[in-house]
Amino acid sequence: MKKLVVLLSFIAFSNLVFSQETYIVNNETLELKTEVDGTLDLLWNTFDNQYRYFVRSKDGNIVELKNIKGDDNIYQEEYKTTLSGLTQRDASKVKLTTYSLKSFINDYNASVDSNFVNDETRPGLKFRLGLSGGLTNHPFVTNSNNENALSFGAELEILSDEDLPRQAGFLSLRHSPDKDEFKHSSTQLALGYRYRIINKSGFNIYAQTKFATFTTSKATITYLDMDSNVVTEENSGTSFDAPFVFGIGADIKVGDNGYVTLVYDSLFGIFIDNQGNFPVDFAIGYKFNL
Repeated sequence: MKKLVVLLSFIAFSNLVFSQETYIVNNETLELKTEVDGTLDLLWNTFDNQYRYFVRSKDGNIVELKNIKGDDNIYQEEYKTTLSGLTQRDASKVKLTTYSLKSFINDYNASVDSNFVNDETRPGLKFRLGLSGGLTNHPFVTNSNNENALSFGAELEILSDEDLPRQAGFLSLRHSPDKDEFKHSSTQLALGYRYRIINKSGFNIYAQTKFATFTTSKATITYLDMDSNVVTEENSGTSFDAPFVFGIGADIKVGDNGYVTLVYDSLFGIFIDNQGNFPVDFAIGYKFNL
């Protein structure tokens, strides 16, 4: 049994060691992983939270795939020219991501080598779980004195497992308790979509919309009747809406697996009316990869 454990440990260690190798590229010593092994190899790794990609031709020459931002603040996309020169193929639609580069290079290798095995797989899904807390003045609820209330939430974000995906779906659960000054509490389950306008490995800024919500709420209303008597009523109910409520947010990467997240939600809705107060609806939280 001990020999088996030692053997398995050695195999695991060997896979770890040989999954990446040391290369010297333009006098720079780099540890690179091999993503595609064929007539044209794809090598990559992350350095200071930035992805860097390289291709190695059959003669062993290694060239970095670069995308430098010019003085006009526009990316030059030099990597497309590099790929076209090496393959004599149109690379204008190739993105500087592991999946897109791998797909392009796999197709090229298969076209020049009948023995090449294309192991390309479609990107799967990855999930992030988040918890948050903040303040809200319930922009879409009558709030005469514009009172703010606490809110607490949890979220499951669903993304493609490709590098730096721009699009994501999310399912969020949010609760806001009542307070003495504003007797309104609510719990909302929402389904939404977000698009990352700025998408870097260290941070991103996104716009989002909640396009379907299920809400339970309870409110206590106090007023004077025609005889000047104080009347207190409790109203509760549930609703299912497609409000298309829009907001903005940002994720800031901390460590290898987590993000500090900032969200300014409920800026406006297409199919739901603001009740007259400037929207105050923001939260700060933390989410991590599952």
